[in-house]
Amino acid sequence: MPKFLHTRIRVGNLERSIRWYEQLGFRCTRRTDKSPSGNQLAYLELPGNEHFLELCHSPDYPLRVPEDLMHTCVGYPDLIAKCDELEKKGVAIWPDGWRQKFSGSGMKMAFVTDPDGYEVELLEHA
Repeated sequence: MPKFLHTRIRVGNLERSIRWYEQLGFRCTRRTDKSPSGNQLAYLELPGNEHFLELCHSPDYPLRVPEDLMHTCVGYPDLIAKCDELEKKGVAIWPDGWRQKFSGSGMKMAFVTDPDGYEVELLEHA
């Protein structure tokens, strides 16, 4: 049976991206300063997950992330607490008015945008 192992995204600054994703709960488990194709790679994992996020940086690659190209999604047991924590660190949560939208029953969902323009969906997930 096949298994989905990782997702790679290109980033403009590897250190900046590692720090940003660490705010979401990821931890960098290994790095490669020069892959066979010449890229710098960082492998980020969320504790308890098998799938990982591979960040790829190449100084000579002009990074342009088109709006709404793709997004990743991370689930949290208490999304309000996570969004509050991120806002205190200066991370913009969208859409505007997310707190009011969370006040009703139903699924809680918000988005953040990483330093290169990739969207990350945040879901409340038990």
